[in-house]
Amino acid sequence: MESSTLLTLLSSISQLILLLLLSPNSTNSSSSSANVFPIAHSFLSAHEMAATLSLLALSRKRKRTHFSERDSEPTDHDKDQELGGGDSVQLGLTRSPDSFRNCFRMTYSTFEWLCGLLEPLLECRDPVGLPLNLSAELRLGIGLFRLSTGSSYPEISKQFGVSEPVARFCAKQLCRVLCTNYRFWIEFPNPNELASVSAAFGSQTGLPNCCGVIDCTRFKTVKNDGFHEESIAAQIMVDSSSRILSIVAGFRGNKGDSRVLKSSTLYKDIEAGRLLNSPPVNVDGVAVNQYLIGDEGYPLLPWLMVPFVDAAKGSNEEHFNAAHNLMRLSALRTIVSLKSWGILSRPIQEEFKMAVAYIGACSILHNGLLRREDFSAMCDVDDYSLYDQSSQYYRDTSLEENSIERKASVIRTALAAKAKEFQNTQV
Repeated sequence: MESSTLLTLLSSISQLILLLLLSPNSTNSSSSSANVFPIAHSFLSAHEMAATLSLLALSRKRKRTHFSERDSEPTDHDKDQELGGGDSVQLGLTRSPDSFRNCFRMTYSTFEWLCGLLEPLLECRDPVGLPLNLSAELRLGIGLFRLSTGSSYPEISKQFGVSEPVARFCAKQLCRVLCTNYRFWIEFPNPNELASVSAAFGSQTGLPNCCGVIDCTRFKTVKNDGFHEESIAAQIMVDSSSRILSIVAGFRGNKGDSRVLKSSTLYKDIEAGRLLNSPPVNVDGVAVNQYLIGDEGYPLLPWLMVPFVDAAKGSNEEHFNAAHNLMRLSALRTIVSLKSWGILSRPIQEEFKMAVAYIGACSILHNGLLRREDFSAMCDVDDYSLYDQSSQYYRDTSLEENSIERKASVIRTALAAKAKEFQNTQV
């Protein structure tokens, strides 16, 4: 028997023995796993990480057959029990859910679900002249590890036991697949969906017909010289649950919020009447069209409500500002959550185009996790003002026209009275 064949056979046998030893049916599997793998919040060595993700591929196929014989898919709790000494350990984790989230910012079941969706897309393309014998699980794991932790390619190479070019390829491939094939996870709501968005904001503040919150944030990048930093501006629109409804990224960070807005297709579509075009609602005799909430970095428009300046204590304007601040929290929460992805939490050391792709990929994953009701990547902080950049980027008054601003001011005044009326009922 050739030596390579013998090594392959021995490797297969050892993996099968490992699976049997770590099987959920093994005696004292929980205590055994705890003793053998006391690494709840740390990463595996290179060979272990690569091997365990490879074993996950075998495990997924085994469980897929097993699930087909059941009446329904098991819950996350059931899976945790089944994976107590098996697959979760194979991924370099103990039974603690936090350990998996630290690596990939999602639960095990979400990782498995995502891998099932992306498997044919991840495996259908290899670098030119360099065929990869890597499972979809390993490709996804490498890409997510890059996004989740922000680790450098040499670190990823060592962690997963692959070359740096392969680590780079897997990270870029995941971004390409998400930004090309799963862009629909971020899409502007249709009229019926907008009605639900408005209802959610209305129940929160009493303000009718609000269709979302718009904000603009910056992500730092490192220039090609490796020393100087610049930034990328990203404009997002979210609903009350922090789901991203629209995003545009790629503007230079020194561009003010209002200039970014005017350059976006969102602005052009709303101005042209292609969006936010449902019939207005009547508020104390004032026709209030569908509108968005934005900070003081934006112009006051009939479809964009910004806070009052120097509102008097106890006035309608102060009540409006309070409601306005409450609604803006969903956008700030989204920004905080996006910036908690490791790759976006520090200056991105990639070419500008790739940095934009990272922002897009993390945003798509953000919505994908919310679809799954997996809140592993959602963040809350005590002081959102630390992430509020509105005061740094002043609005461009050249965007405003007196007649338009006067119309918007009438709408905002009517909404302010509504806000005070609603808040009085909550006392």
